[in-house]
Amino acid sequence: MEIKRSSIYPAILSLLGWFALIAQYYLMLLNGKLSPGELTIRYFSYFTILTNLLVAVSNTVLWLYPASRFFSRAGTQTALTVYILIVGIIYNAVLRWLWQPQGLQRAVDELLHSVIPVMSLLYWILFTARRRLEWKQCWPWLLYPLVYFVYVLVRGAAAGFYPYPFIDVTRIGITQALINAVGIAGIFLLLSLLFISVSRYLTSGRR
Repeated sequence: MEIKRSSIYPAILSLLGWFALIAQYYLMLLNGKLSPGELTIRYFSYFTILTNLLVAVSNTVLWLYPASRFFSRAGTQTALTVYILIVGIIYNAVLRWLWQPQGLQRAVDELLHSVIPVMSLLYWILFTARRRLEWKQCWPWLLYPLVYFVYVLVRGAAAGFYPYPFIDVTRIGITQALINAVGIAGIFLLLSLLFISVSRYLTSGRR
């Protein structure tokens, strides 16, 4: 019964996630002037899209197969929560003021950058926070943003497209882009350590 109750939340999160991802792709096709191939590559070049996709896949598996050994792990859930919270934090602190989406685009924008990050945090609090984490677990969690950054640099050098202004080498130079990346990596690490410390505090009375 507990598994069934805890599957309701992932069901809602997964449905919201897939709606937002599909709607965003549709809007890019509708408004874009690039070829479908290039547009698709750019679509999957956004950390927002990739991370929301990971969250959607994770919650779909937890909804349909709640006993999944990988996605039900505390480490996996915590890493995904850190990733999606970074999406929300950076967008709302830095990128929100750069444009004013309207209509469906605004709804999708809020889902991807605000609603899903907040709901993911609530899921972590409700179902993951009281499962003990180890300090060393934070290091593998940094591989995903590291691989993403390397991909963006390689793809940007080849195609001249950088998905975010703070890593746009053509505008700010490689040195500043690297400094910005190190700063964001620091945020990833600090947030990861915060989540681990919360879980360890909540489980300090039981070993």
